[in-house]
Amino acid sequence: MLKKTLFAAAMLTAVAASAQDSLWTLQRSIRYAVDNNLDVKQSVLNERLAQLQQLQSQLSMLPSAQVSTNVGRSYGRSIDPTSNQFLNAGYTFAGASGNVDVLLFGWFQKQNTIKQNKLLSQSASADLSQLKDDISLNVATAFLRILMAQEQIHVAESQLKYSLKQREQTDYFVKAGRSPELDLAQMEAQVATDSSGYFTALATFQQSVLDMKALMNFEISAPFTPVAPEVNNIPIGELAGLTPEQVFASAQKHFGSIRSNQLKIEASRSALAAAKGALYPQLSLSGQFGTNYASSYRETVGGYTYISDEPSGAYINLNGQRVDVYAPNFAPPSSRDVGFFKQYSDNFRQTYLLNLSIPLFNGWASRTNVNRSKVDVQSKQLGLDQAKLKLKQDVYKAYYDAMAAVQKHYATMRADEASERAYTFAQKRYELGLMNALELLTTQNTAFKAKADALSAKYDLLFKLKVIDYYLGKEIKL
Repeated sequence: MLKKTLFAAAMLTAVAASAQDSLWTLQRSIRYAVDNNLDVKQSVLNERLAQLQQLQSQLSMLPSAQVSTNVGRSYGRSIDPTSNQFLNAGYTFAGASGNVDVLLFGWFQKQNTIKQNKLLSQSASADLSQLKDDISLNVATAFLRILMAQEQIHVAESQLKYSLKQREQTDYFVKAGRSPELDLAQMEAQVATDSSGYFTALATFQQSVLDMKALMNFEISAPFTPVAPEVNNIPIGELAGLTPEQVFASAQKHFGSIRSNQLKIEASRSALAAAKGALYPQLSLSGQFGTNYASSYRETVGGYTYISDEPSGAYINLNGQRVDVYAPNFAPPSSRDVGFFKQYSDNFRQTYLLNLSIPLFNGWASRTNVNRSKVDVQSKQLGLDQAKLKLKQDVYKAYYDAMAAVQKHYATMRADEASERAYTFAQKRYELGLMNALELLTTQNTAFKAKADALSAKYDLLFKLKVIDYYLGKEIKL
């Protein structure tokens, strides 16, 4: 019994945890989207690439060095790499070499390149920040669409319930002889229409949830239950105290797209300075070393050794007698192979160079790069001007849309209240037989349309206010 009780408690806890995990507030949805949205992930990679490019340009300030080695076998007539003599025998050879180069002065080309890549890295970070803000606004928009679709379902369901109730009442009136058969037929048609509207609202809600999941890069099959906040009281007082110019000035200060374009202009100017540096001489220092080994190389051990005097074959005539001329006979010195490491040590060589490179003519490539960099600076400036112009247009449109949404919200609220009263009176008149079914349905449809319009206007106003918060740099929340 105790095991069953514990198992049931564990199951209830798991179900409760699963249900809790499926609940999504706007803030949770935004955090998830910022961490998992595919566009954000791609922008993160772009930022990482820009950072690596910056690091690489910084490391380019270090001297460049390389070492190479080789080993091989030579056959036939060739030159011994250690004695520089011709050989007709095969031998094994090996060598090693290396060099180090350091730029002493290059008109700050590398420093300007480092500065350029640093600015481009900051620009990539600003783009990422802007994208996260855009994703936050898009998530808020999608979230509001889901909430509106939920309420539209409730409205459609209420309308369907009212229609079913009116059909039952009309059926009673027809059977009692108070109403004609036409009224019942009209009520049946209204029920069918309201049923279609209800299922359409369900489909709209499901599509809104799918759109949200796609935006968040959320598992499509996973449960997603939006938590609707209390939005009956919409704060619109702050909007009345703002002007579009104030909103635009605030947006300029924090918008990542504006900051990114400003950084790109500075980066293009650094690129121009680096391109100009290529027009002037450069001074560098180089160091080289090398060594080699050959299996054919031998060294002499000791000197010549006297053996004896032997006739040389020559003679002289001394007092009429032939006297042979003797010459000393020496044994040649012995030789031995020179070891690998000894040859590497004996043959080691170093060279130091001071290089002055003066550009004379390279097909105007350097000059063209300078002119191209100048055009790029102007292009980036135009990009910033276009970004500011678009931002200003968007801010003014968002401001006027928000002001219009306020008026529309109040107007639809009044229309909803008036239509609701009219429908209440129409129901009473119909029950008293003072109104036919067609007139009742017309009043009913008008009332529900006014309710749907008021609901749409409320969420439209919420969205427009969130857009203003977006431009003001405020956290997007409900």
